[in-house]
Amino acid sequence: MSTTHHTQEGIASWYGKDFHGRHTASGEIYNMYGLSAAHKVLPLGTRVRVINLSNSRSVIVPINDRGPFIKGRVIDMSYGAAKKLGMVKEGLAKVRIEVIKTPDEKTVGYFLQFGAFTERQNAVAVADRLGYIGYPPRIVEAIINGRQYYRVRLGPFKSIKKARTLSQNFNAYGIDCIVTRL
Repeated sequence: MSTTHHTQEGIASWYGKDFHGRHTASGEIYNMYGLSAAHKVLPLGTRVRVINLSNSRSVIVPINDRGPFIKGRVIDMSYGAAKKLGMVKEGLAKVRIEVIKTPDEKTVGYFLQFGAFTERQNAVAVADRLGYIGYPPRIVEAIINGRQYYRVRLGPFKSIKKARTLSQNFNAYGIDCIVTRL
């Protein structure tokens, strides 16, 4: 892990039971009672300190999901983290986010994504096709704007060059995919 000194201020919100037990963007199961958060751009796996500017309470959480997807908000806290910040009742709080650690590029990795489907059977069909030709992918569930998606991914690859080369090979054979990074 590497350290950085990035800070951001803005409005935090929290999310709870509608997402409890579902997969986050990192592939982890969301536990609303645990300590975690969603951010739009910080790399998954980044650890941040979030400080409630109205009461000075703070909590350290990993970024394991994407969001919030409501304009003007900078971070979505798990219910457990929001409780530690004293913001559950209000639902929103002005916060400062301080990045403590970000994942090294080597631990983040690059993936090939062969599609994001709303129907699981479509993802399974693509995964089966890739497995048949010797490239067994993973199906990763994600909630985006309140909708369930099943992403078909192969990887991780340590270098973007390797991922791009393999992507070009698949595309040359008529198998569409894109390079994505976690």
